[in-house]
Amino acid sequence: MATDMSEAIHQLIQDRGISEDLILRTIEDTLIAAYKRRYGNAENAIVRFSDDNREVSIYAQKQIVDGVYDPVVEIDLEEARELNPDAEIGDELLIEVDPKDFDRISVQSAKQTAKQSIREIQKDSLYSEYKDKVGEIIIGYYQRERNGTIYVDLGKIEGIFPRKFQSPREIYHVNDRIKALITEVNKIPAGLQIVLSRTHPEFVRAIFELEVPEVYDKTVEIHKIVREPGYRTKLAVYSNRDDVDPVGACVGLKGVRIQAVIRELEGEKIDILKYDPDPRRFIKNALSPAEVREVVILDEAKHQALAVVSEGQLSLAIGKQGLNVRLANRLVDWNIDVKTDTQFGEMDISAESRRAVSELFGDYGDEISRVSELPGVDEAVSAALLENGIEFIEDFLALAEDQVAALTTVTAEQLDILRKLIEEYVEIVEEGAETGQEEFTEDTVEEEGGDAEEAAQDADESSAESADMEEYECPECGAKITLDMTTCPNCGIGLSFEYEEESGPEQE
Repeated sequence: MATDMSEAIHQLIQDRGISEDLILRTIEDTLIAAYKRRYGNAENAIVRFSDDNREVSIYAQKQIVDGVYDPVVEIDLEEARELNPDAEIGDELLIEVDPKDFDRISVQSAKQTAKQSIREIQKDSLYSEYKDKVGEIIIGYYQRERNGTIYVDLGKIEGIFPRKFQSPREIYHVNDRIKALITEVNKIPAGLQIVLSRTHPEFVRAIFELEVPEVYDKTVEIHKIVREPGYRTKLAVYSNRDDVDPVGACVGLKGVRIQAVIRELEGEKIDILKYDPDPRRFIKNALSPAEVREVVILDEAKHQALAVVSEGQLSLAIGKQGLNVRLANRLVDWNIDVKTDTQFGEMDISAESRRAVSELFGDYGDEISRVSELPGVDEAVSAALLENGIEFIEDFLALAEDQVAALTTVTAEQLDILRKLIEEYVEIVEEGAETGQEEFTEDTVEEEGGDAEEAAQDADESSAESADMEEYECPECGAKITLDMTTCPNCGIGLSFEYEEESGPEQE
């Protein structure tokens, strides 16, 4: 068979994206199928192409015999010598077959085989091409719509864009340009199915890879992305280099990069926050843009936590219809309950939870001595007190009312919260705890190298001598005290004065 196939082959390569080798193999299979349909056996059929692949021929390979029993595979010697004078019995001869000898049914069967082969080749070729593109961005054009599903022209193939993967913010029209994520590539009887999405969290990741070079080259990595498509997206990022700020890299100079992402998402809000392996800091970051004062871990095993915010930040932390805290829950994989300072103070947290809180906010052991060590303390408050020379809780408790009022950098509300924290987490132990008075015991005197009776006698004489004086000395630290004081202004020890008829006030 001599025919010019170059144009047909070129058209198939251009339109269907099929390689030339596969096309030639299909033509070969088609001719062999027609031969088999015509002669019942194709074992001796041979297909050959010209060097430039412009022509193709099919031959029947027959053995030269003296007396033919099967004309399909055998040829008589005399007939063979008409084709080749040098032919001998036992030789094999290739005899060209004219396709015109094929009947109509054979030709139709061959055509059907060719079409099926081309479909399968095209399906396999496209599947190999697109299966590696899952998770990548592709651009197509709105072609038609059916039952909410948009069919997108991708060039070589048509993709489907289901309604559930379309953002509620977006409206599409015929011939609109659509940028979407390839989420699935499936073989189906009708061909190949490519599923597109603009609501998948990975779509946001792919957009950031396009807009932020540091994300593309893995200098900045995205830990996790959560979305409410069309409304809000939260993503946690971290940097593999100390000199690169992950959040700043994603935002870009004057917000150029993040604005490009927001435009692509049709105005969807995006919160970029820093990932932290510490769950407390991560939860605090996840509730942005709200400012969280503290995070309390209620149950680490069950991933239950409490975020404490000010009254003005409560609605921002929860978000419209609970969207912000809901996304934060999914981002950190913790169940977060948001409370104000007042609500937190009214909560009845079990002793076990309180111990867990203390351990997680710092390894303080059995004793907390500094203001900054208090679980849940406002860092600004502890810093302000430290600037005024008040580092220890004991120092704070020893302040007189006028000294407390002089602390202008701390509000009355903050001081009330601090006092509640001290009452909650600190057990104040004083000598003579039952009466709030300091007592001299025999052990105390022996440590100082004296005798218990002599020490008591000296204390009585000192009290008698100072009865007529307006000022007295604290038995603990020696600071000046007066009769109207119930605690020493310097060391905070409890004071009590008992009067005797002859000697006046007796200090204990």
